[in-house]
Amino acid sequence: MIHLKTPEQIAKMKRAGEILADCHKEIKKLIKPGITTEEIDVFAENFILQRGATPEQKGYHGYPFATCASINDVICHGFPSKTILKDGDIVTIDMVVNLDGWLADSAWSYPVGNVSADAKNLLKTTEEALYIGIEQAVIGNRVGDISHTIQTFAEAKGYGVVRDFVGHAIGKEMHELPQIPHYGPPKVGTPLKEGMVITIEPMLNIGMYHAKVDLDGWTARTVDGSLSAQYEHTIAITANGPVILTKQ
Repeated sequence: MIHLKTPEQIAKMKRAGEILADCHKEIKKLIKPGITTEEIDVFAENFILQRGATPEQKGYHGYPFATCASINDVICHGFPSKTILKDGDIVTIDMVVNLDGWLADSAWSYPVGNVSADAKNLLKTTEEALYIGIEQAVIGNRVGDISHTIQTFAEAKGYGVVRDFVGHAIGKEMHELPQIPHYGPPKVGTPLKEGMVITIEPMLNIGMYHAKVDLDGWTARTVDGSLSAQYEHTIAITANGPVILTKQ
């Protein structure tokens, strides 16, 4: 079932999104060689709690952290750890904020110190893919129009578009229908309607698009060890076009 949100409900999600966006802005200041993703996770959880919200990921199907922290070849769902970030790494921090029962979800990839030209281009292209996908999130289009636009853009630049993990609708639950793939043909899938709230979260790899999952059951990596990046916003579909609820 697809749950359409009222303007009042979207406003509540936007308030959760503002907390999340503010947290990302502070995390950007923290990320540098020498910090650990465990330290970032503790900071994010405290930041969210101090603003009267809760980190929705913590405890979700037993997940033990407030954030996912995915370094270099990790596509998504990496565990925060005592691993020290090094100059040249890239790291994606993904989190979901619950404010008064309404959720917002956003991931952002960050360079650590001085990164390679390949890493810079990956980050730039993945962020651009997010925004060109958002442009397609309009009434009258279908989910496939978002998917196809992202895939066409990314593959034209030589990147692998991850298939195993996709965007989704969101509201009072983290994962609602429909799913939002970042690949596939246009003009197919669920029609986009006013009141839908979805995440668009392309994950691009420098190499092949294939993923493998570590023995922890969560951490997803590129099969060829290539770098991966992810950018994600929560989007409301309105009569006036897409509205980014997690805008930084």
